[in-house]
Amino acid sequence: MTAPMPHVVIVGGGFAGLWATRALASAPVRITLLDRGNHHLFQPLLYQVATAGLSAPDIAAPLRHILRGQKNVEVRMATVARIDAAGKRVELEDGSAIAFDFLLLASGATHAYFGNDHWAAHAPGLKTLDDALDLRRKLLLAFERAEAADDPAEREAWLSFAVVGGGPTGVELAGTLAEIARHTLKDEFRNIDPAQARVRLVEAGPRVLSSFPEDLSEKARRQLEKLGVEVATGTPVADITAEGYRLGETFVPAKTVVWAAGVAASPLGRTLGVELDRAGRVPVLPDLTVPGHPDLFVAGDLASLQQDGKPVPGVAPAAKQMGRHVAQSIRARLSGRTTTPFVYRDYGNLATIGRMAAVVDFGRLKLSGLLAWWFWLTAHVFFLIGFRNRLVVLLNWFWAYWSYQRAARIILGDDDRSDTK
Repeated sequence: MTAPMPHVVIVGGGFAGLWATRALASAPVRITLLDRGNHHLFQPLLYQVATAGLSAPDIAAPLRHILRGQKNVEVRMATVARIDAAGKRVELEDGSAIAFDFLLLASGATHAYFGNDHWAAHAPGLKTLDDALDLRRKLLLAFERAEAADDPAEREAWLSFAVVGGGPTGVELAGTLAEIARHTLKDEFRNIDPAQARVRLVEAGPRVLSSFPEDLSEKARRQLEKLGVEVATGTPVADITAEGYRLGETFVPAKTVVWAAGVAASPLGRTLGVELDRAGRVPVLPDLTVPGHPDLFVAGDLASLQQDGKPVPGVAPAAKQMGRHVAQSIRARLSGRTTTPFVYRDYGNLATIGRMAAVVDFGRLKLSGLLAWWFWLTAHVFFLIGFRNRLVVLLNWFWAYWSYQRAARIILGDDDRSDTK
């Protein structure tokens, strides 16, 4: 009688989960890929959906379609409730459970408000397509509300935007918002001048893009200010309400605040019964396994691993590399070989600021301005999933470059309902 093939369960269809799944295509295993959504999301371009530059299908693709030719994988759209590490079972919210021989937990991260979870209602974050569509609606409606407002103070509050967090997402959002106000919406309103909108980027630390070298960080700041963004550093936000935010002792009226300041690891890490780090991530061994559980791997934003005295960053390239390494480790275990330590290869950092403005850090090679922007654009198109997505995104960007127009500016839903498309 033929022994059943080992069962690999992968939780999360993001970069780590999908890259591990594809790397196991020819392995003698059966794979179950679990995800709450039915799609893989190219998260680095999520802000483009939120700012009406791209539509949701441009940066996402159905997991079943991506994996349609891989016969050893079954895709299931399901929400995982907890991991029974000792019993080697994944328990789902519907009450069912799936047994595994190997598990990869790659369920990503969510928003973190540093103990101020009530801010979430007034300062949405950006992690999913639903977040992006809700934020797009909120941003576009702000200009509509300002156009209809009779009171000057109310109009000014609607035209005041704040992005909290000076990392790549915050910088990209702030720069794009300034471009929308000053170029995209030009001549479209009768009672307001969108170019008078106030866009402020708030960073608690001393500089924006703190993961970049200081000279590139300063260039990014200057490029943001050239676009019309106010950059406020060195003072954390003290409070956020429906009417605005408090910076130090000063309250700033603003109807639109966007959160890009922090992330917390997926709550599934808490179900493993191991000690977590301060961000809720799972400390893993060098081969990405959980201590005491050699058949349980953690990768992506949920994994906490030090390399050369520094944490492996929660970025897409690291997640992809982790996913591939987990697949190699599973293959090694099946062949009776020992696993090897994961080694993160840092290929550099990229961040776009706006039209013809970006910064690129490749160690000795540092770029900013137009050349960096073209490099950023080329890299992101190349890494998108599928030819159709690459072509559509490229065409949309070329159109936006020449016309300043953004193709996805349709507002859907009513005041009590988010976008549905």
